[in-house]
Amino acid sequence: MNPIIQINNLNKSFGQVHALKSISLEVNESELFGIIGPDGAGKTTLFRTLATLYTPDSGNVSVLGYDVVRDYKKIRPLLGYMPGRFSLYQDLTVEENIRFFASVFGTTLEENYKLVEPVYRQIEPFKNRLAGDLSGGMKQKLALSCALIHKPRLLILDEPTTGVDAVSRVEFWDMLAILVKDVTIIVATPYMDEARRCNRVAFIQEGEILQVDTPEAIVKSFKKPLFGVSHKNRFKLIRALKNYPYSESVHTFGDSIHYTDQRDLPDLDGLKTYLHDMGLENVEIGTLIPGIEDSFMALVLKEANHA
Repeated sequence: MNPIIQINNLNKSFGQVHALKSISLEVNESELFGIIGPDGAGKTTLFRTLATLYTPDSGNVSVLGYDVVRDYKKIRPLLGYMPGRFSLYQDLTVEENIRFFASVFGTTLEENYKLVEPVYRQIEPFKNRLAGDLSGGMKQKLALSCALIHKPRLLILDEPTTGVDAVSRVEFWDMLAILVKDVTIIVATPYMDEARRCNRVAFIQEGEILQVDTPEAIVKSFKKPLFGVSHKNRFKLIRALKNYPYSESVHTFGDSIHYTDQRDLPDLDGLKTYLHDMGLENVEIGTLIPGIEDSFMALVLKEANHA
């Protein structure tokens, strides 16, 4: 494997806030790599460091073989960076935006049209519309087109689908699956379902990397029996489960509560009796296959218990 990104013991603080804590990570060429974590976990700080916008407090970071501090001028022309907030010129049209970004890097839309075609052709019918008048999904596609127009070797996408409708999110990830054939992609997201679309993912929480692996391997690392518990009074059910003496984890997922027990062989009849005694009749309990969300929550719980 040829590492495009190499991070060794990276630390970054802002005053008393330790945003990144001893981060070590490698991203390989032609990989679609996900950084998965909630808001405030350190994803944006990490990406701005990779994009040479932040200087590390300590540690070593190289991108495309160049040091992010010493060689930042060499790195920047090789990157496509899409920040979390829409940052294009809203008073320029779609076509004016993409032509402007192409000119900044000494190229043209015509010269690199083939690279951006999978994305740009979807918004090209609206090329004369002001960027500020686009929908969220169309703004996202325009920003991605502008990040790609100079043919970068590495594409950095910071929460590109936040605030975008579900259909546009799926379309966006379909486009990434096509683009990764030509450019290495590292993408941050708070959405666990998007993690499944990555070749590998790194879970980050409070500035620390909890685990790095393929989505499949991360799911397999969940060893506890998992149960879905449901009742019409969800609030009362959650409170009762959290107070159960053998409760290990209780999390809301869709219409049911995902529950794990401290015991290797949980006594479900005993749990039902306990819930009945708490005034919860006709509780439904079923066995579940863990998902990547469950694995992430288990890692967070493990870290919290070790803190």
